[in-house]
Amino acid sequence: MIDFPSYIKLYEQGIIEDRLEEILTRAAPCMLCPRQCMADRISGDTGYCRAPYGLFLSSASPHFGEEPPLVGTHGSGTIFLTHCNLRCCFCQNYEISIRGEGMSLSAAALSDVMMDLQNMGCHNINFVTPTPYVHQIVKALPLAIEKGLRVPLVYNTGGYDFPDTIRLLEGIFDIYMPDIKFMDPRLASRYCHAENYPAVVAEVICEMYRQVGDLTVDERGVARRGLIIRHLQMPSALDDSKAVLDFVARVSVNSYVNIMTQYYPCHEAHEFPEISRRITAGEHEEIIRYARSLNLARANRH
Repeated sequence: MIDFPSYIKLYEQGIIEDRLEEILTRAAPCMLCPRQCMADRISGDTGYCRAPYGLFLSSASPHFGEEPPLVGTHGSGTIFLTHCNLRCCFCQNYEISIRGEGMSLSAAALSDVMMDLQNMGCHNINFVTPTPYVHQIVKALPLAIEKGLRVPLVYNTGGYDFPDTIRLLEGIFDIYMPDIKFMDPRLASRYCHAENYPAVVAEVICEMYRQVGDLTVDERGVARRGLIIRHLQMPSALDDSKAVLDFVARVSVNSYVNIMTQYYPCHEAHEFPEISRRITAGEHEEIIRYARSLNLARANRH
């Protein structure tokens, strides 16, 4: 029987502090993500993602637009962090992820935000784009635990994470929620300047799955532990979406997969004719049928 959330045991054993020490050595010069840009963030260098060393917060509130197992009845306690190491040309949250609109927040203040969300009844604390700020999140966690934090943490990421960093998060996050964007290196290079994204995300997903396994829920249907996979279906990329689902099925046919239709052309998408439109209903139905053909019984659309 697994105790929930798993970070409580790590805290009691003193493991979180040990992990934090190692993560801090990777934050400056920065080696937290696959770009390995070595930015001296403590001295003010912001590297590729342009994230400062200290945490920058865009917003925090109960969110009811996430997957049903996260939302439950009282919402997912969503903490939107600024900046992103992918900087996709089609980013729908570019004001936050690329422009970095937000405010500075200390680790102590972040622990208070986490407690506020738990006190509102949120079923989890959902960190959106945590990759550049892993060191600050892990620094805040013991403070929040001491204040009474007891809900699972969600690692909500674009999937471009460094596997060594994810390994250091074992037992800290009970729920991983990566968005597998591409399996074609050419698409990843064209839209995200990250040709190695497919290889990286494949290794990352396998590591996340090793840590938490398939999604498990409680008697209310609320997520307690496991992997939630997202795939934002792109226009003109049916073959790539099928490749994504092929990979997911190899990981586990019991994977909880959200095949999302929310794509719309924004930011710089108009510069790429093939993605300057919404996906069609026919394109989406073809991918849903393909997921069923792979026996991905927990493939959904939200």
